[in-house]
Amino acid sequence: MSRRRLLGAAGAAGVAVVGAAACTTEENRPQPQDALRGTVVAQTTDIPEGGGTIVIDGKLVITQPTEGEYKAFNAVCPHAGCTIQEVEENIHCLCHGSEFDISTGAVLAGPSQQPLEELAISVAGTDITLE
Repeated sequence: MSRRRLLGAAGAAGVAVVGAAACTTEENRPQPQDALRGTVVAQTTDIPEGGGTIVIDGKLVITQPTEGEYKAFNAVCPHAGCTIQEVEENIHCLCHGSEFDISTGAVLAGPSQQPLEELAISVAGTDITLE
């Protein structure tokens, strides 16, 4: 086999692999949070009561709706896939104005029609671990 033919075959195989990966359904694709499962993602001392914080690397929103109650949500807005940028009394996606409840992730203001996905966490001492 000539070098040109070998390189052409290798390139075609690479394109086929990339094309097959692009056909994977959204629910089968790994999420940014998957790499952080089982690890400490935040400290309770960093999460304000009645507000929250964003863990950029894992695309997480961690909130403390009431004293000692912690929640975690996927920080990807279901409307258009933007990353949540702000957490105050509500969770805000500044791309298009969607707002979500810090206790439930429910939509408070659109255009999003879907709530934020809640993620399981555990708290031990001051460590918040993504389950």
